[in-house]
Amino acid sequence: MSQRILVIEDEPGIRLALKDELEFESFDVELAADGPTGLASILRSPPALIILDLMLPGQNGFQVCQEVRARGIRAPIIVLTARTQEADKVRGLGLGADDYVTKPFSLAELVARIHAVLRRTAKDDEDRDLLEAPPIKLDLRRHCASKGDIELHLTATEFRILTLLLKRRGEVITRDDFLAHVWGEHVSVTHRTVDTHVAALRKKIEDDLDHPTYILSVRNVGYRFNENIAGS
Repeated sequence: MSQRILVIEDEPGIRLALKDELEFESFDVELAADGPTGLASILRSPPALIILDLMLPGQNGFQVCQEVRARGIRAPIIVLTARTQEADKVRGLGLGADDYVTKPFSLAELVARIHAVLRRTAKDDEDRDLLEAPPIKLDLRRHCASKGDIELHLTATEFRILTLLLKRRGEVITRDDFLAHVWGEHVSVTHRTVDTHVAALRKKIEDDLDHPTYILSVRNVGYRFNENIAGS
């Protein structure tokens, strides 16, 4: 069965070009020309992946992304945008996007990124382990996370980051390790991307952001999960 991709893009030429290319790649493609239409489609039936323009009528891409993640929908999101400012990219990733492509873009590059994101998602779904570092618990088979009795609404990328931290709790994980294991060696992202996603994850699991107790920073190197809490 073909995987369904939702393209939310207001420029007709780009929208149709993406439809043709993705259908050639054997995906089922659904199109939306504005934010409210795209969001309604996601809430009705979440797709395998979302391609999301930032500059949309009705609701912009930031708002759509924020609403999708607030509803606990973990479908991976690739932001497609003409915005080149780093602050916009960081904001999009912080709201839960998994990757971004800047216009003008290569269709071949976009397709490669889509396949990379879907492979990572499939790999997560195939893992059957349960990871616990009380009160944090990850069910890798059901792809859900909780802190005590509270469900954690994590993005797909945040879930992979927390999985890596728990599997190697107590160890220092470098930013390069995160890039290789979470994003893949052939995906072009930076150390800043790692920091952005870790900061977003901390907001969901830490009791005091000024004094993190779960995800600890290792200056100029990376992060580690507090082994003392993990063993409690």
